[in-house]
Amino acid sequence: SEIVAQAIDVARKTHGIDAGVFSLVQGGSRDVGTALVQHPLIAAVGFTGSLAGGRALFDLCAQRPTPIPFFGELGSVNPMFVLPAALSARAAETGKAWAGSLTMGVGQFCTNPGIVVLPQGAEGDAFRDAALAALAEVAPQPMLTGGTAKGYSAAVAETAGKAHRLTDATEAPERCGLPAVFEVTGAEWLANPDLAHEMFGPAAILVRTASPAETLDVARSFDGQLTVTLQMEDGDIEAARALMPALERMAGRVLANGFPPGGEVADAMVHGGPFPASTNFGATSVGSLGIRRFLRPVSFQNIPDALLPEDLKDG
Repeated sequence: SEIVAQAIDVARKTHGIDAGVFSLVQGGSRDVGTALVQHPLIAAVGFTGSLAGGRALFDLCAQRPTPIPFFGELGSVNPMFVLPAALSARAAETGKAWAGSLTMGVGQFCTNPGIVVLPQGAEGDAFRDAALAALAEVAPQPMLTGGTAKGYSAAVAETAGKAHRLTDATEAPERCGLPAVFEVTGAEWLANPDLAHEMFGPAAILVRTASPAETLDVARSFDGQLTVTLQMEDGDIEAARALMPALERMAGRVLANGFPPGGEVADAMVHGGPFPASTNFGATSVGSLGIRRFLRPVSFQNIPDALLPEDLKDG
């Protein structure tokens, strides 16, 4: 953060921009965030972090004498649904590619695909086995902070008490993360909502469903997400059509035959979704429309041309 801040400060000075446009405030506790969101000169807040911390700041924004908007991104497990024809055509290939996506950046992308929903049976097993083989080659990697690594380890340990672990329970070096993959049936998933909690790091749960109806029930069980992915072929169109109403309501971005980490800065990009993916489902924090979070529309009705802003004047 300091290196980025120094680069921004050099750019600001180079272009003669006022020093007040950018600040970096360091701190090791939630007290810093609390002070910022309560300061009377702060008029809007963007936040990425935990559900507990974000919700606390969200409530403080609402409790101010004049409430201010809080654009929070509070967690997402970004489910991926692998449909039958896709499994038949490319189970192992997709499993290996998903393993690469899961471990990108030590699983610390907010769009990390942490839940995979796929049918029970041999083809689903082929996906699982290819993914596990690829993950076995992944070495421990440093996470963002020591606290992040400890939080990840604790989340994995908690999940281990509720789901069958497929990867070895190897202890990672200090501040590092190792992949952890679990497997449950669709019925076990539906009976235990805690399994849907985010494990911030390279961890995932495979949800093995017994029927298309159970797959749809699993899709309907998710809270708001940033992304949801379909792995599909032409033969999966009808199965995908049955899922689409649930997927559209679940996530801000629905994609097919790809993996969600990364987002292009473009007009069509949506990086947000229903709560708790974000606290404002009508906004995006990535993409060219993200600036709208910090703008307020004003309509000028019958205002004389001489009083209008320059770019609204006739001629």
